[in-house]
Amino acid sequence: MRILLTNDDGIYAPGLAALRGELRSLGEVDLIAPATEQSGVGHSITFLQPLVCKQVFQGDELHGIAVEGSPADCVKLGVSQLVKSPVDAVVSGINGGLNAGINVLYSGTVAAAIEGAFFRLNSFAVSLEYDIHADFASAAKIATPLIRQILGLKDAAPQLYNINIPTAAVELFCSGGTPDVHIVPMGVERYGEHFIRREDPKGRSYYWATNDPPPRPTDHPTDLNMLADGHVTVTPLSFDMTDRSTLAVMENWDLTVPH
Repeated sequence: MRILLTNDDGIYAPGLAALRGELRSLGEVDLIAPATEQSGVGHSITFLQPLVCKQVFQGDELHGIAVEGSPADCVKLGVSQLVKSPVDAVVSGINGGLNAGINVLYSGTVAAAIEGAFFRLNSFAVSLEYDIHADFASAAKIATPLIRQILGLKDAAPQLYNINIPTAAVELFCSGGTPDVHIVPMGVERYGEHFIRREDPKGRSYYWATNDPPPRPTDHPTDLNMLADGHVTVTPLSFDMTDRSTLAVMENWDLTVPH
């Protein structure tokens, strides 16, 4: 199996290196990642300037290819141009910070996996709860067996998956325990709309996002509440955003354009 590995934290990120080492147990890994951090860029792609690429070495070994673009650029360019053999799967991560709930829609990490799904490839986004001393090596040892199991259990149709790992699960794993894994939907509660207003030295207003308030609790399991309880989460995603139940209702509407 040939795996295209990318991220949004940049080609020198420790989470990328840790996951690369573990994914080699599944097959050949081609690392193509942004030259600089691209957190929160979502699914942006580059049209108005060239995508400059540079080989990055660690000693005499080729570490990967750095692309001066977004995570989605890396996957699009990698699958169509840079990887000379057919790609079988795309993996994005390990991100430094969870990508759960509505953050899925902002995440460059998830966007790279979605781009892989555009190519009808099995694609995985992997994220670890932010910690200044984040143990990416252990997180990679958690994520890689999950990817292996999912590929072994799923049907033939390509699918997109979002994997999130909380710090508590890593700590349990390191102490010899076995973290629980929950397959759950993404939470869709709005949160983080508060800003602090300040003035710069010239009297101009600026605003700083606080990430407050937290999402409201739900009466059903989601990635957000399972992660809060210390469990690893896996969420199957789809890039088809059509609301099919509403579409079925609207098909009977007789809409016209008046003169």
